Amino acid sequence: MASIETGAVLPEAAQVPPPSAAPRRARVARAGYADFFESLLVTILIALFGTTFILQAFKIPSQSMEPTLLVGDHLLVNKFIFGGTGAWYEKFLPYRPVRRGDIIVFKFPFDDHPHYVKRVIGLPGERIRIVNQLVFVDGSLLNEPYVVHDPSQDDPFADNFPPENDRFSRYNMRSEWAGQIMGFVHNAALVVPPDHYFVMGDNRDRSWDSRYWGFVDRRAIMGRPLFIYWSVAATAEDYNDRSLLGTIHGLEDGLIHLTSRTRWHRMLREVH
Repeated sequence: MASIETGAVLPEAAQVPPPSAAPRRARVARAGYADFFESLLVTILIALFGTTFILQAFKIPSQSMEPTLLVGDHLLVNKFIFGGTGAWYEKFLPYRPVRRGDIIVFKFPFDDHPHYVKRVIGLPGERIRIVNQLVFVDGSLLNEPYVVHDPSQDDPFADNFPPENDRFSRYNMRSEWAGQIMGFVHNAALVVPPDHYFVMGDNRDRSWDSRYWGFVDRRAIMGRPLFIYWSVAATAEDYNDRSLLGTIHGLEDGLIHLTSRTRWHRMLREVH
């Protein structure tokens, strides 16, 4: 039987027809979709990892931290900074303890645990006392160049804190804290318990803080603001509606008035 040499041409009836272009295009399209969804999935996972462990964006909806932080400031918060949770991996990472003077973002201890931002005043084990609006920590006057006071606001409870006995005004206080506070008062000072912090706002007379609802648990601290990445002229009333529709409306309004309401001089300002 004669053999067919390599390169010999087969009879027409025996030739294999070229593959159709349509299946090839379909395979290419499927591969393209697979690459797209794979890239999308990786992007989502990286974003989730970043917002969970490294950075997260927040906005300021109230006046409690003015003039350091204004209503409408949008912050980028470093979540990869504070140690002290007891996790095994802390000794391998560049964490540091929470310090007095740190501005922190944390989960409010009540309700639906919304995010709050305040300044750390008292550390675990320290004794806090306020006399005529002056803050004393372990008997020493605290230097607070960042604090402002509003002469139109008068709150004897907050200006001279803690109360001397349980016959104090419970106005504006969380009922849970009103029932607990005297258990932390010793020798006219409030003693901060272990793994907790005493925090207040820089706008001292317009801040609802540890004086009114208690301590911040270390586990509730999320991070420290790094800088203001965007700032828009706004009022606290602009953020009263925190529903999804209200958020969308606020975003739409901000985009429409982007150039006229943006505080350009506050962009990329470091927070401290």
